[in-house]
Amino acid sequence: MKKIILISALLFSFKVLAEDISIEHFSSEQTVKQDFPFSDAVRVDNTVYISGMIGEDDKGNLVEGGIVPEAHAVMKKMGNILDHFSLGYDDVVKCLVMIDDISEWSMFNSVYVQYFDKPYPARSAFGADGLAGSASFELECIAHIQN
Repeated sequence: MKKIILISALLFSFKVLAEDISIEHFSSEQTVKQDFPFSDAVRVDNTVYISGMIGEDDKGNLVEGGIVPEAHAVMKKMGNILDHFSLGYDDVVKCLVMIDDISEWSMFNSVYVQYFDKPYPARSAFGADGLAGSASFELECIAHIQN
């Protein structure tokens, strides 16, 4: 009997906790227009998960010139997403970089440090072939909303 009461109490607690979670999905006009099967970002309570972004222009075309202009386009796109949630680059706590040519790592970093100040977000990276849209790299990030 005690087990049944304990299990019932735990299940009720999980249900109450689940109902208190606030979730907001955000997609840019471009993402909606292209009918992609994902959101640009999802806010769950005080955490914003930003989907992987590639260096596209406002029409959804990969910007020309390689990793440096692509990186600026991605950072601009991320800035717009952060703005939607009233956040800035300093609210980003974690990034994941997928890069097509690891020899371009220093070129990517030269752009990255123009947007992030020390202390930098935590970051992981790996080399990857066949990124979306033949992009040089893709960047996804997680941001935290301060109370």
